[in-house]
Amino acid sequence: MATDYFGVLGVSHDASDSDIKRAYRRLARDLHPDVNPDPAAKERFQQVTRAYEALTDPEKRRIVDLGGDPFDTGGSSNGGFGSAGFGGLGDIMDAFFGGAATRGPRSRVRAGRDALIPIELELDETVFGTTKDITVDTAVLCTVCTGAGTAPGTHPTTCTTCSGRGEVQSVQRGFLGQVVSSRVCPTCAGTGQVIPDPCRECGGDGRVRSRRTLQVKVPAGVEDGMRIRLTGQGEVGPGGGPAGDLYVEIHERPHDVFTRDGEDLHCRVTLPMTSAALGTTLSLKTLDGEEDLDIRPGTQSGSVLTLRAHGAPRLRGTGRGNLVVHIEVSTPTRLDAEQEKLLRELAALRGEDTPESHREAQGGLFSRVRDAFNGR
Repeated sequence: MATDYFGVLGVSHDASDSDIKRAYRRLARDLHPDVNPDPAAKERFQQVTRAYEALTDPEKRRIVDLGGDPFDTGGSSNGGFGSAGFGGLGDIMDAFFGGAATRGPRSRVRAGRDALIPIELELDETVFGTTKDITVDTAVLCTVCTGAGTAPGTHPTTCTTCSGRGEVQSVQRGFLGQVVSSRVCPTCAGTGQVIPDPCRECGGDGRVRSRRTLQVKVPAGVEDGMRIRLTGQGEVGPGGGPAGDLYVEIHERPHDVFTRDGEDLHCRVTLPMTSAALGTTLSLKTLDGEEDLDIRPGTQSGSVLTLRAHGAPRLRGTGRGNLVVHIEVSTPTRLDAEQEKLLRELAALRGEDTPESHREAQGGLFSRVRDAFNGR
C-alpha cells in the first residue's frame, strides 16, 4: 500500500507547493537531528523529508496522485513504470500474465536513491554566496565488505532453490494444454545467489547508515526554493551500488529591512514632512555598505528611488539587480504651540489656511451647472 505522503506532512491532497514547503519547514525545524537527538525524531525527519521530496518533484507527485509510491522502485531511481514498482516491460507482463518468459538473475548491485536536505541562509549569504558545512545522514558503502555483503573470507553461493536462474517455474495443465509460468525466486529475491555468512557490519546489504559532514558552495544569487546538486553524495545503493545525488534546498530567512523580488531588493524609508518638502541627503545602509541617498525637494509619499546594481547578482547572467527604495512621508501627529504657530504661518503664506474655499469652489461649479439646466 502506497504511503500517504500528504498525511505525513499534515496537508490536504490539493495543497499547493507553498503549503507543502511551509509544512515541511515547520516539521524540519523540530525534527532535524541537529536540533532533536531523539532516535524517533530522526526517523520521523527522514519520513518527512521523503514526503517533501515526493510531493515537490513533478514526476514523483504525478505518481503519488495516481495512487502509486515513487520510491517503491526496488532500489532504482528511474521514473516512469520503474517508479511504480515495475522493472520494465517484462515485469509488467509478469504482473498481468504470469510471466512465461525467463530473464535470468537480477544483479544484487542497484543504484541508490537521491537525498534531500534543507539549509537556511541569510539574505546576504544568498546574494553574495557562501560556503556551508552540512551534516547528512545517508547510506554509505560498508567498509568491512566493500559492498559485497559477505563476511571476510566468504563468498555468495548459488541459490539451490532456483539453481542460479533467479526465478522458479511451475507447470500447470489446463483447458489449452500445458502452461509454464515463472516468478521471482523467493529465496534469493531474483539474484540467483544467497549469502550464507553475511557481513556483521551491514547484515549483507553492502551499506550502512552514517553521519558525515559535507561542504556546500552556495553560488551568489541563489533564491529561496532553489536546489544545489551534489553528484554522488546521496544514498549508496544495495550491494554497494552507485550512490544517488544529494540535493541541498535553499531556504532564505526573512530580512529585517529588505525584501527580495528576483534579483531586485526592496526597502522602505520614512521621511519627516520637512525633509520631504525641503530635500535632504540620507545615509542608507545597504548590503554593500553605506550609500548616500539624495531626496529632492517636494518628494511625495509613495515615490520610488532606485540604486542601480545594488541588488542580487543574476545567477545565469551578468550584472546585478537594483535596490528599490520606497519613500513614505510621515505627518506629525503632535505639535507644540510654537510648531503649530509656524505651520499656520506657512499655511497662510501658501494660501492653504482656508481649505473650505475648495468646497466653496466646488459648490459654485455645481451652482453654475444647476443654473444652466434651469435656463438662468
